[in-house]
Amino acid sequence: MKSVKLYFSLLLSAVMLAVAVPVMAQDAENAPEQPAEQQAETPALTSETEAEAPVVELAEAEEVAAHAVAKSTQGRENTDIDAEFSVGKALKDFVNQSGFKGFAKDWRFAVMILISFVLLYLAIVKQFEPLLLMPIAFGMLLTNLPGAEMFHSELFAGGHVHWEDFASGSGVGLLDYLYLGVKLGIYPCLIFIGVGAMTDFGPLIANPKSLLLGAAAQIGIFATFLGALALGFNYWEAGSIGIIGGADGPTAIYLTSKLAPHLLGPIAVAAYSYMALVPVIQPPIMKLLTTDKERKIEMKQLRTVSQREKIIFPIVITVIIAILLPSAAPLIGCLMLGNLMKECGVTERLSKTVQNELMNIVTIFLGISVGATTTADAFLNWQTLGILLLGVIAFSFGSASGVLLAKLMNLFTKEKINPLIGSAGVSAVPMAARVSQSVGQKYNPGNFLLMHAMGPNVAGVIGSAVAAGILLAFLPL
Repeated sequence: MKSVKLYFSLLLSAVMLAVAVPVMAQDAENAPEQPAEQQAETPALTSETEAEAPVVELAEAEEVAAHAVAKSTQGRENTDIDAEFSVGKALKDFVNQSGFKGFAKDWRFAVMILISFVLLYLAIVKQFEPLLLMPIAFGMLLTNLPGAEMFHSELFAGGHVHWEDFASGSGVGLLDYLYLGVKLGIYPCLIFIGVGAMTDFGPLIANPKSLLLGAAAQIGIFATFLGALALGFNYWEAGSIGIIGGADGPTAIYLTSKLAPHLLGPIAVAAYSYMALVPVIQPPIMKLLTTDKERKIEMKQLRTVSQREKIIFPIVITVIIAILLPSAAPLIGCLMLGNLMKECGVTERLSKTVQNELMNIVTIFLGISVGATTTADAFLNWQTLGILLLGVIAFSFGSASGVLLAKLMNLFTKEKINPLIGSAGVSAVPMAARVSQSVGQKYNPGNFLLMHAMGPNVAGVIGSAVAAGILLAFLPL
């Protein structure tokens, strides 16, 4: 008996919903009739007046009036809708307004939603960069729900923001507003403030030679740039694809939003996916390029870095890089600002805020906004497969370049460098440094490479930002 009542209640609710939706929809179509008093007060236009009034002004006035009437429900009568109502028409309108019709028109919506489910699984169950991959996957889900109209790529067509559409507010979804933070380069820079506040440049200051290892790892960026050109991508697209080799998600998003915003979704997914796969991709490359003897090299303990040095470092780096490469100033400036907050000792509250509250909030907005760009048109094509392939090549080249430079430096220095720390030159902080530590301890349990690997690791963060600045400087927008 209870189940019968439940089924009857559900059926009644469905019928009421089917009736209510079209009624509400027709409300927006029917305009109220003008009261007789207002009609009497409105002067009739003579033929002479019509001839004198500019046609453009009349058209604009009619458009504004029609828009105002369409938005107003004042003065409407229920009989206007009741006279035209029918259950069949109501059910038909309900089906047309639902998302099921969108699936029938374009099967790619369903494919993209399934891909978002896979990414959600990787982020939640496999824990592949979950802090950003999960919001990206959910943004992908939202933007591919047919009929939801949360993101409109046409508002950013041609690489420009169509502000006139935002001003009118017509046809603008929630994700369109959130995406402005990506398009204007706000979110990546705010992320860099948080990254700077969580980074310790002490190992880099104590061993300046590790800066070279971080720079060497950026070779993968420019090698992949050339490979992308060979595959038919233009200069701007090739630069955006190459930056994946830096293993720095915010930098990849920042550069791509400037050079090739139409590739933002695939590049962001590739960048964060490969960052999560650092423990899988790097060890085979490290073992292939080093000997058993080199992996066992023990390095001396780093010297203690004073607070004064840590305060001066971000200021000096900001000035030098901003003068030499102004296009890198936004990223480097924000990175060093966050680090200065951490090291100066007088802004502890600000440092904690950017490390926690600000970082978390911006990460949510950034992930959802990037996921919104992964529409079927932008993602389901051969270009995406090429980007995923080139992303692996870029990351592998970056890891290999740092290892090879460390081996080369050992030919000219008395104090030997364990080449395994060279792979940490990619800026996946601190995961790449931990991989160097774990691989090194497998061959020499008494070997502690973590702090030594942090030097090239944080140098890679600076290096990827500088590489992005170089690409921005040489590729006109």
